[in-house]
Amino acid sequence: MTAKLISLVAAALLVAADQGIKAWATAQLMPVGVMAVLPGIVELRYVLNDGMAFSMLAGKQGILIGVTSLMLIGVLVWLVRGDMPLLERISWTLVLGGGIGNLIDRVLNGVVVDYINVLFMHFAVFNFADICVCCGVGLLILSILLDGRHGKAASDETA
Repeated sequence: MTAKLISLVAAALLVAADQGIKAWATAQLMPVGVMAVLPGIVELRYVLNDGMAFSMLAGKQGILIGVTSLMLIGVLVWLVRGDMPLLERISWTLVLGGGIGNLIDRVLNGVVVDYINVLFMHFAVFNFADICVCCGVGLLILSILLDGRHGKAASDETA
C-alpha cells in the first residue's frame, strides 16, 4: 500500500472514530450533561458549538462550511498528489481527518458536538477531531522547523 493510500485510509479511520465518539457522547452525555472522569482535572460535558475554535464565527455556518470545505479539499489534493516526508504526511492526515469529522457535524447538524472539558484551567470544551487538527498543526510546525534545521545543516556542510 502506498503512503498516499495509507494517509487516506488513516484519515477515514480518524473520521470514523470521531463520529463514533460523538454518537456515544450524544447518546450517553446529552441525557446527563456531565460525567466525571478525573475529578478536578477532566470531565466529559456535552456541549454543542456553532462556531469554530473558542466559538469564533458562531452562527456563521455558511462561511465555516465553505472555507473549511475549500481548505480540506486543498489538504486532500496535497496528500494525494504530493511527495513529502513522513512527519509532514502524518500532520496533514491528522488535519484532514479531524477537519472532516467536524465538517460532518456542521453540515448535518449545524453544530459540532464537543465533550472534553479540562477543569484545571479555563479552556474551551473540545473533541477528538479538535485534538487531531491541533496535533496535526503542531506536528506540521515541528516538521517545518526540523526541515529548516536540516536545510541549514546541509547548506553549512556545502559551504
